[in-house]
Amino acid sequence: MPKIILITGTSTGLGVATAVQAAQAGHTVYATMRNPQKRGALDAAAQAAGVSLTVLQLDVQDTASVTRAVDTVIAEQGRIDVLINNAGMGYVRSLEQAEEADIQKILDINYMGVARCTKAVMPHMRKARAGHVINISSVGGLVGQPFNEVYCGAKFAVEGLTEAMASYITPAFGIHFTAVEPGGIASEFANTVLEQVAQTGGMLEDEYLPILQKYISGSQNRQETGIYQSADEVAAVVMQVMALPQPPIRTRTSDWSEAFTSLKTGLDPDGLKQQSQVAEQFLN
Repeated sequence: MPKIILITGTSTGLGVATAVQAAQAGHTVYATMRNPQKRGALDAAAQAAGVSLTVLQLDVQDTASVTRAVDTVIAEQGRIDVLINNAGMGYVRSLEQAEEADIQKILDINYMGVARCTKAVMPHMRKARAGHVINISSVGGLVGQPFNEVYCGAKFAVEGLTEAMASYITPAFGIHFTAVEPGGIASEFANTVLEQVAQTGGMLEDEYLPILQKYISGSQNRQETGIYQSADEVAAVVMQVMALPQPPIRTRTSDWSEAFTSLKTGLDPDGLKQQSQVAEQFLN
């Protein structure tokens, strides 16, 4: 059955791939981005795939912007079946070096952005007694990694939000919640990290420098381990999750991400056992 889908962060990468694949599957797609003037990559991909979709302005850091986008979809379609919280931002720097403004920005985009958008769709999904919120998380939401403590902290928060809402909203109102946990999206990792570090003050000449250089220089070796997937591969997992009548609370997107997180997820890979246990402890 065709669904009405709202996706955030669709100007690049996974957002573009997910929006296009959803449209190819016959769904009505509202692809959103902070600056619609940056829709070139999305338009080109949609044209190449022979699909159409609607682009809306939505800044996950602006509650009014989120509300406008959600209200527009509801006015035009009467419902939102799936919210895909994809908008996010990476950050590589030790907590000791990080500026507080940068920490606030990462938390605001990666966690508060998810919370704002989810809060906005909840009244409509609750009224319909149906819906699915898919949060693009990361293996960094399960396993802390070097120089990623600020980013991982935000993604851990997304995981907690997903689990907590699923523990009582799913059984009460039929709204599902899923955290999708990729390893990495294929890119020039080292160049991306260097660019981001440069934008936030550059490499500092301190005791962290040799460790950071080791982390960055090892990116080539990590590519050979299967850590990186294409945006299309991750988007295909999102589509699979969206199609399930009983979707998981969490899912990884590759063999590498399964292996990397196995010490955390081995006893309950999809999170459904934990969901049942929490409901039994607190709601029975």
